[in-house]
Amino acid sequence: MTELPRKAAARTARLAALPLGYAGRQAVGLGKRLGGKSAEAVLTDVQQRTAEQLFRTLGELKGGAMKFGQALSVLEAALPEEVAAPYREQLTALQDSAPPMPTATVRQQIAAHLGADWKERLVWLDGAPTAAASIGQVHRGRWDDGTTGEREVAVKVQYPGAGEALMGDLKQIARLARSVAPVFPGLDIKPLVAELQARAADELDYTLEAEAQSAYAEAFADHPDIVVPPVVAVGGEVIVTEWMDSAHSLAHVIREGTQAERDHYGELFVRFLFEGPRRTGMLHADPHPGNFRVIPADDGGLGRLGVLDFGAVARLPQGQLPEAMGRLIRVAMESDEESLVAGLRAEGFIKERTAVDPALVLAYLAPFVEPAAQERFSFTREWMREQFERINDPRAETFTLATKLNLPTSYLLIHRTWLGALGLLSQLGATAPFREILEESLPGFAAD
Repeated sequence: MTELPRKAAARTARLAALPLGYAGRQAVGLGKRLGGKSAEAVLTDVQQRTAEQLFRTLGELKGGAMKFGQALSVLEAALPEEVAAPYREQLTALQDSAPPMPTATVRQQIAAHLGADWKERLVWLDGAPTAAASIGQVHRGRWDDGTTGEREVAVKVQYPGAGEALMGDLKQIARLARSVAPVFPGLDIKPLVAELQARAADELDYTLEAEAQSAYAEAFADHPDIVVPPVVAVGGEVIVTEWMDSAHSLAHVIREGTQAERDHYGELFVRFLFEGPRRTGMLHADPHPGNFRVIPADDGGLGRLGVLDFGAVARLPQGQLPEAMGRLIRVAMESDEESLVAGLRAEGFIKERTAVDPALVLAYLAPFVEPAAQERFSFTREWMREQFERINDPRAETFTLATKLNLPTSYLLIHRTWLGALGLLSQLGATAPFREILEESLPGFAAD
């Protein structure tokens, strides 16, 4: 057996062991209950141990396994507190770190994709990574193009075999979805994995990523509060961008930020999310805390927001977010149930012969409408959990409605991004002028 198949087999075995480990801990838990330990104490113990195994494995494997874990980490705010609490530390750890690959491998990748003369341009490279994620890691360096002099750069290097590992992991996780599901009650794992699979090829293509980042860097070059580093060079599985000095990511603000920091960076995040499509015709579709960096202010005050990782980008067919999206949110805010249902039918969310209760449709859309209905909206874990439970509780009327609704392909990535953004804002506990931002940047939303 060659090296790559051997590694693939080892990865598959470790992923397959996850549900077995959970089942084993359940059996041990049953024994403890029979021995007199309280059910609540046993449940917490089982969840804690499961979390440690699950997210340690996902982080170490990188690839699709870590990508899956990071996607779960953004939705952590929607989970019931008794489920989320034991996992929170492991979940948020995946948002900002991962084990590095050897320096020799990094240099081999750079030589293979930037050319044998790479040292003439990349005149210095830090052997230790500054960041590591699901399909690649970043090193600091100095670049000399022979015309503008030396400048600090970030060198993003894809892990060798990342494509095979990513797709293999996601296929395995899809097969294990039913077994892993008990770890996250109420969360539908299959659609999440399907979405990751659908956009995996784009995330592996650094040329596409460089094009998107270049467009964003140019579009936001004059923005006072949002920074996107320009691309310096790209080749195969290596992308070089200008270095961006930052203190930490939004994952740190989630853990330790003051309320002023939460509100400030939460607002900048929302502004970036909606201004991006207006300025570039693309939607940054990976609202993951590790992709957003805090750039300290020179005067010690609240700083700017830096944005990284443009591998997951939705290229919008009309060059902007759909006009119907903003218009229908405005209609829902005005509680015009009949017009709302008619508009959703026209966009393909409700099929022609499907009968629905307009009042239930309005209630179902609350997560998208409520933040826009107030001058300033406060996102909280409690609010996110309420929305999640209303939609996912089989006893709720809105649960049955969900089975009747259809998500058009053109809205799929927009929908996932919006949900992820709500999860991030709820983790932050940010209060933001959501309606004002939509009026400025979401087509169809501004009142006539």
